[in-house]
Amino acid sequence: MTDSLPVPPTSRPDIRVVCVVYHPGDELATFARTLATASTATVELVIVDNGTDHTVAQEVADEVGAVLVRSGANLGYGGGANVGATGATAPWIVVANSDIEWQPGSLDALVEAGRSDPRAASIGPALLNTDGTLYPSARELPSLTQGAGHALFVRIWPGNPWTRRYRAHEQDAATRRPAGWLSGACLLLRREAFEAVGGFDDGYFMFFEDVDLGERLGRAGWTNLYVPQVQVTHVGGTSWRAKPAPMISAHHASAARYVRRRYPRWYQWPVRQAAVLGLRLRERAELRAAG
Repeated sequence: MTDSLPVPPTSRPDIRVVCVVYHPGDELATFARTLATASTATVELVIVDNGTDHTVAQEVADEVGAVLVRSGANLGYGGGANVGATGATAPWIVVANSDIEWQPGSLDALVEAGRSDPRAASIGPALLNTDGTLYPSARELPSLTQGAGHALFVRIWPGNPWTRRYRAHEQDAATRRPAGWLSGACLLLRREAFEAVGGFDDGYFMFFEDVDLGERLGRAGWTNLYVPQVQVTHVGGTSWRAKPAPMISAHHASAARYVRRRYPRWYQWPVRQAAVLGLRLRERAELRAAG
């Protein structure tokens, strides 16, 4: 194990899997155990630990022969993923949460989908909740007015037209299709494309780094491909469920950053401000509810 950046092995792996953790629990061992059944290819697992107590990450890395990178600071999800991807030689990089449970053969199937479409830069599976229901992990990029309407009204008027348009493709949950962006909870990336756009924007501490990446890949001419025939289970929120307030605030801060960066022009100011106001109001409501 190492505190430095990963060193490429002597034999080139087919896939590098990057798992960013912060004081993980038992879910990390489950992630590593199920990953072993997900692919018949040569897989290099890199665990990036943003926390200060590395005991669990060290134990799992020792058990499965992974590379452990102690980042030395809480870099956030995108920043940690960038560190874990540094120096990769494999043509494919997976970025995944530690609370993902892989289905047998699922990673092989994702790679095959990527190989079948040379313009696919990111490939995402269907994410199943623990009760078997589907988490909406493939969405379109929201327009400024759509984003403002969704942020302002989703809590008090769930059926508003802006939210309906934003979530329109959820009805295509079983259809393989291009998407505006794919959830970073489990994402296969073509290394060539990922490096060409500069990786994740690590200015997003948590959340929206996947939306931003999907947008930049699309602008560069690549495709974000949703493949729901491949399924993994997403336990969800294991690292912050007990104390959700910091993550609620991080989510809304990242959303506001995304709005400002995507719509910087002066004439977009009124709707941009409306979107940011909506986010602030929703953050306050969610923080009160989290109590």
